Parts: sequence; C-alpha cells; structure tokens
Amino acid sequence: MPALDLLLRAPRAILSAAEEPAREGSACVAVRAGRIAAITSYDNAPVANRVVELGDDVVLLPGLVDTHVHVNEPGRTDWEGFSTATRAAAAGGITTIIDMPLNSIPPTIDLSALAAKRAAAQGKCHVDVGFWGGAVPSSLSRLHPLHEAGVFGFKCFLLHSGVDEFPALDNAGLRSALAELAEFDGLLIVHAEDALTIDNAPDPGGPSYRDFLASRPRAAEHNAIAAVIDAAQDTGGRAHILHLANADALGMLREARQKGVRISVETCPHYLSFTAEEVSDGATQFKCCPPIREGENRERLWDGLRAGDIDCIVSDHSPCTPELKRLDLGDFGAAWGGISSLQLSLSAVWTGAQQRGVPLTDVVTWMAERPAALARLTRKGRIATGYDADFAVFSPDETFVVEPEQLEHRHSLTPYAGLRLSGMVRESWVRGGETGAQPNGRLLTRGDA
Repeated sequence: MPALDLLLRAPRAILSAAEEPAREGSACVAVRAGRIAAITSYDNAPVANRVVELGDDVVLLPGLVDTHVHVNEPGRTDWEGFSTATRAAAAGGITTIIDMPLNSIPPTIDLSALAAKRAAAQGKCHVDVGFWGGAVPSSLSRLHPLHEAGVFGFKCFLLHSGVDEFPALDNAGLRSALAELAEFDGLLIVHAEDALTIDNAPDPGGPSYRDFLASRPRAAEHNAIAAVIDAAQDTGGRAHILHLANADALGMLREARQKGVRISVETCPHYLSFTAEEVSDGATQFKCCPPIREGENRERLWDGLRAGDIDCIVSDHSPCTPELKRLDLGDFGAAWGGISSLQLSLSAVWTGAQQRGVPLTDVVTWMAERPAALARLTRKGRIATGYDADFAVFSPDETFVVEPEQLEHRHSLTPYAGLRLSGMVRESWVRGGETGAQPNGRLLTRGDA
C-alpha cells in the first residue's frame, strides 16, 4: 500500500461519522492522495511522509462549505473575483464555495455562460469552487442541460434581483421551475421576498434605517415563503429558502416539513450578529436584502438553529465597489444591498455561539456538514474516512479586532470593521495541501464532488 502523504496529530478535532452528530476528540488524521485515508487514536500514529503536530490551543475542523457566495466574475470583477474571493475563503477556514449565477456578466443561465464562468475561474482558485445555475424566465424548460453540465442547482428571485440581466420569476414561473426540476430531482434555491408586498411598502430612500426596514417588511418574506411552500408541495419539487432574516417564518417552514414538503432553509452570519437597533442612520454598509431585523428576531433565529428548524449558515457574501454603497449620501435606497463577510463568517458565528453557550460542534454542523449535504457534496464537510482532506486549523479562544486592510476580499468595506471577534483561523488545507500563494483549488461539478 502506498505510504501516507500526511498525518495530522490533533489533540482536539471535530470528527464525524455517518448518521452521527459531530463530536470533539483527539485523533490522528491520515491523508493519502488528497483524501482522508484513516483516523486513528492520538497515541496510535501511523507512519507518514509528513507529520504535523497541532497544539492543544487549536481545534482541527473540517473545511467549511459556503454555498452562497457572489464572486461576480466575469463581468463585474471590479466588485470581486475568483482570486480574491477564494483567498478570503481560505483565510476564513472555508475550503469549498459555490458561486451564485449573478452578478456576473453573463449570468450563469445557459451552457455558454457556464463555460465563460469556468474559464474565468480556471487557475485562480485557492479553494474548491462549484457553480449554481440560474432559473429566469428565458431559461425555463431548458434547465436540464445545465444540470447535466454539473451545476449544483438553480437560483431564482421572486422580485427584481438588483441587476436587469437576471430577471425574476412570477408565481407561474416558480411553479414551472419546480415542476421541471422535480423530473430530475434538481434543487431550486429561492430569494424569497414577495414583489407585490414590497411594491406596496414605503419608499426606501434616505438615511433612516427604520425607513429602510419598513420598505422590506417581514410580510414580504412571509408571503414569498408561503408561495414556495405551496409550489413545492404541489409539484413535489425540492426547494431551499436563501438567507432567512424573518424568524416569523420558522413555524410554517417546520409545519411544511412535517407534512413532507421538500424544503430547507439557511440564514447568514449578519442576521445572527447584528440588530436593527444598532444600525445608525446612513450606515449603508449594513444594507442587505432581506434586511437585518430587530434583536428579538435575531434571538429567535438562534433558537431556530438550535431546534433544527434552520439547516445551515452561509455567508451570502455579496460585495460591490465602495462607491456603490453610497456612504457619501448615506442613502439606503440608492446603496447596493450586500454584506462582505466571507473571511469573517466562522469567527462571527463562533462569537455569537459562545455568548449563547452553543458548542463548536454545532457550528461545524451548520457551516460544514449541512451546507455540503444541501449541495450533495458527498466528500466535503466532515473529518471522516474517504472524505476530501479539507481542514481548518481554528484557535477558538483567540480574539481579534477586524481591521479592514487585513481582509482578502477585493474591497474591505464591511459592517464588521472594528468589532472584536472570537476565534482565529490559523491555516486551511484543501485536499491535503496548505492554502497559500499558489492557487490549488479545483472546479467542481455535481456528481464528481
């Protein structure tokens, strides 16, 4: 048998086994040809070409999986790009991302656009990267070729997406997409805000965060999620609710799943970290859609995670140029909506988890195991035999102040600037290799990942 390439001796590691919850323990993790070949007891170390001894101040985590990242390349590479986004991911312990089909130009809605996306990413990625396709009116009835080409599912909006080249689906289009995807068990991931509800809400213009919040009311999420539940139930399609901000929707999502509706849901670090009460007027770096809501809502999102009503936590990293945030005007109506947080996601979530007595094993479940399961990444998100040797070496007791100039994102504007967070990623590994100056990530396709 070929020699082991690498052995990580970890006094503390988050380990997984099939159908069992993650647990912390000591272990030797052996790697051969980019995959985990064996896991032995800490004192029973097999022979390997290279041995790395980890200290007891760090925890070996499975590399995190972020299924909601806007890389924006090609077409809007001045907003973000594969090189910068994947360096930021690696710095934050994220070893696999799946790129959204917008805001790149062209959007990933057909085979030629997917080829352009893959060509733009080739040779630039510091972590493994997969791609979502897009479900827009012009791509309906033509989703299967993209599925066969390896996208992990299809994203749609139920209101204007923010960019004209990625139009929304109406209710008939939503149902058509779910019915089409049900034929080959594809996944529809949905930006669930209701267009009519928002059209009838107050104008978002001006510096008042209270006014902006009123322009994206909770009812917009509630009504859209209800429509997705009904459509998934009627068609048998598989749906996933993106970036849940409104905890009021958790009850109907729970009830739908109890009835057998195939629906899952995610939330994001910014909804778990910030509250509407602390957003100052004109602080457009906090603008995202759906918006950051009140403190009581944040606590119910945490409760939803602990109860199993929310499946996973992903970043929704959605950067733009600083000028588009319109800090000069402080106008929430004019500013681009998106939070830059890819590098900080784990630390932000761990900071909140510690404050609430949530163990690191739960954070790993929400940020590694379940996002991998959502995308059916069968070799990602766990430290288990046969899985890819993707790791994050995490110092949970170390704290740091977020200094924007130290972020790897193309632009450093972030609402986390100046905050003290807990937990520092010391290093990341992708398929048994340390991430660093040279890109060593692969482009993933559904079925071979």
